[in-house]
Amino acid sequence: ADDRRAVPSRQTGVMLWTRVDRLRLPGVNLRTMILRTLLFAALIVPSLALAESPPSPAVPQPQVVASASGEARLAPDRATVLIGVETRAATATAAARENNGRQQAVIAAIVSAGVPREQISTESYNVMPDMRSDRPGQNPVVVGYVVSNVVRVDVRRTDQVGPVIDAALGKGANRIQSLEFYSSNTDAGRRQALAEAIGKARGDAEAMARAAGGKLGPLVEASTTESGPRPLYRLAGVSDKSAFATPIEPGELTVRVEVTTRWHFVPSP
Repeated sequence: ADDRRAVPSRQTGVMLWTRVDRLRLPGVNLRTMILRTLLFAALIVPSLALAESPPSPAVPQPQVVASASGEARLAPDRATVLIGVETRAATATAAARENNGRQQAVIAAIVSAGVPREQISTESYNVMPDMRSDRPGQNPVVVGYVVSNVVRVDVRRTDQVGPVIDAALGKGANRIQSLEFYSSNTDAGRRQALAEAIGKARGDAEAMARAAGGKLGPLVEASTTESGPRPLYRLAGVSDKSAFATPIEPGELTVRVEVTTRWHFVPSP
């Protein structure tokens, strides 16, 4: 009699039924062997599929975000002042000639006041027509020309600012366009402001974590922005009499930073 049994295919590895002619194994029931093989395959295949499936994504840990600001005050040790000469004349040539002579005298006076010439540079030079209209509705006409020459003076000692302005005014300068004090080294003040801001942010984050029923974990991220030093100074005024010194008060510089921090939140057990 013919029997059938399952044997693996050489090409696909799939159990195939094939006919075995006149094969008898003493003490072995082929039907029982086949059933046992199918049962083993049914148990092992799902386990292999489960092992090959990708792991489920981890649940993100909750975080606490806090922002704060910090400030530091610095004493300025440098200054920049823009000093100009403005002249008017009937022709552009005449206005420029007068302006050149007066500005050269101003620059020489600034150098004599203790500022090296390499710390003096031209900020702007303009020649403009001087327009005038005698009656309403009348088209303006050119009645002359205006020449403006402004130099930038970098002063390395704040106590020189007043004498430099007085020397320039005494030689024909008639425009003090701007005055700004600054610090040559703001690193120490910036780090002080950062430490203050981080401390405030951590205190706020701890308070939020406690209020939420947990505690603050380690720091995940911190970022910062800064507004830079803000000059706080006062120009008390320029005296009409050159015999009196121009009073200048440098004041202080304020370095302000903003920080944003992100911390792990640890829930209470």
